[in-house]
Amino acid sequence: MIESIPLPFPSVRTDSRRLDGEGSLQVQLDPNLKIGTAKVFAIYGKGGIGKSTTSSNLSVAFSKLGKRVLQIGCDPKHDSTFTLTKKLMPTVIDVLETVDFHAEELRVEDFVFEGYNGVMCVEAGGPPAGTGCGGYVVGQTVKLLKEHHLLDETDVVIFDVLGDVVCGGFAAPLQHADRALIVTANDFDSIFAMNRIVQAIGAKAKNYNVRLGGVIANRSAATDQIDKFNDRIGLKLMAQFPDLDVIRRSRLKKATLFEMEWSPELEAVQNEYLRLAAQLWAGTDPLIATAMKDRDIFDLLGFD
Repeated sequence: MIESIPLPFPSVRTDSRRLDGEGSLQVQLDPNLKIGTAKVFAIYGKGGIGKSTTSSNLSVAFSKLGKRVLQIGCDPKHDSTFTLTKKLMPTVIDVLETVDFHAEELRVEDFVFEGYNGVMCVEAGGPPAGTGCGGYVVGQTVKLLKEHHLLDETDVVIFDVLGDVVCGGFAAPLQHADRALIVTANDFDSIFAMNRIVQAIGAKAKNYNVRLGGVIANRSAATDQIDKFNDRIGLKLMAQFPDLDVIRRSRLKKATLFEMEWSPELEAVQNEYLRLAAQLWAGTDPLIATAMKDRDIFDLLGFD
């Protein structure tokens, strides 16, 4: 059961206007709702950093290793699986709305779509702007997948999560994940967002099994600033992807990197994804990281 939590607003109004936040819904996920035996990874990072590109190509890499993969996009843009399915797919919230939120009327094919190399794709979507909670969306998506037994034979689940963690709702995939991976670039804004994500994962780790898995450097020829931050707080770099034009063009062509025309630099990127997938499947030690104070990050980072 998904329960609502009362919002911390006063109950007495001084006029007829609606209170700020009235109509919003914050939710608490059912602690008994478990995904099952699949290995679950949650991908976080600054908005626009390339999480969907990273998630989709990592999903394909797992599938190339013979794993049965499910990717769940957790963004109102619902474009996480765009390169896998070649088009924007309807979200779980979209299809629930068509049946007046009577989930029992939905069929699997209404919200689960097969993408490139057999990767199964779901777009959870998001609540209406300014109202609702992302936790509700994640909870309903996992509940549907469980009810239709779609997780019983899945080896890997990847949550591709909206931008920076700013509320408990969008941190909801951490309830289900074994490892949280952070995508970042070698710049201050991306690392600042990464620090906030470390805080969120630390908070969720007190009640759930999720642990930090490591950092993925994206669009980065160098990693000196990432390395400096990692060394300070206890993180490790797991993979590095440079800022290549073929990666940009893959999104325009609605294709994963494993479908693009071969080149030596592309093969190197594909191999890095395959190496990362194999490392994650083999298992990684949990990382214990202590987030920094905002002011300390300003003091730490910068080029000499």
